Amino acid sequence: MKLYRFLTGPDDSGFCHKVTAALNKGWELHGSPTYAFDAASGTMRCGQAVVKEVEGRDYEPGMKLGEQ
Repeated sequence: MKLYRFLTGPDDSGFCHKVTAALNKGWELHGSPTYAFDAASGTMRCGQAVVKEVEGRDYEPGMKLGEQ
């Protein structure tokens, strides 16, 4: 089964650490990162899709993808 997550966060080192942690748990980058201005908070926001293949599982909407 293939899992998909979209990581988001402010444009700071915390976002880079979030993506790095996912990569080190076996997730792979999927597509290009995004970068947009959040007018409500007046900050830049980043996003990156990641995917991961897992065996022996059936998808359940309640599963915590970050723990896979």
